[in-house]
Amino acid sequence: MAIVIQNLRKTYKAAFSPALDGLSLQVRKGQIMGLLGPNGAGKSTTINIVCGLVAPDEGTVKVMGKDSVKDGQAIRGMIGVVPQQIALFSNLTAWENFRYAGRLYGIAEKDITHRAGELLERLGLDKHADKRVGRYSGGMKRRANIIASLMHHPELIILDEPTAGVDVQSRAMILDFLKEYNKQGKTIVYTSHLMEEAEKLCDEVVIIDEGKFVVSGAPQTLINNTTDCKRLEDVFLHYTGHSVRD
Repeated sequence: MAIVIQNLRKTYKAAFSPALDGLSLQVRKGQIMGLLGPNGAGKSTTINIVCGLVAPDEGTVKVMGKDSVKDGQAIRGMIGVVPQQIALFSNLTAWENFRYAGRLYGIAEKDITHRAGELLERLGLDKHADKRVGRYSGGMKRRANIIASLMHHPELIILDEPTAGVDVQSRAMILDFLKEYNKQGKTIVYTSHLMEEAEKLCDEVVIIDEGKFVVSGAPQTLINNTTDCKRLEDVFLHYTGHSVRD
């Protein structure tokens, strides 16, 4: 397994309810798994614990067999994280951002140049590599954000809303790239509020709510097995309700 989460609990100080309340789930190596849930369901807390950025109150997380608390530094070297917020220096060029990211991982300069060049070309940014990121469009920033997370060839990528607010062309390019990366045997964990996108991209989805596991399965299997559901969005609403979450 790429990720094994067991009985995870986390309550933030002064919170009215736990962010995670006994969550357990697994992610198989080589799959694209969609972690879905309404606002406040516990998705971000789960990701932060998996990455070793937040310690759980109870429970365990194993990433590639390593403990998220004891082996946090080793885990961070094995995974790539694409946050929802753009994690790039806007006053630097794309090349400068990627060199910085590569050096953080101790990658040799020639390998940084090769890897960044390869990814810039694949994600359509090679002609814009010398521009400051602050001048990029939203879609370009999203694609550059992904490149920065992949400089060290991670076996596991975690993406939080990677296509939020981007144009149709950028979204298609990002999703096609993720499918290609997955075919190399890489594991992808993906969160999104775009149910149609998750339905097309993911091998399996896990729906969580109020910090608890709700249901999991292949998108089409969940659709077939849930009464009066024709789309993954119908399944999502069936299990999480129609009330607005703020």
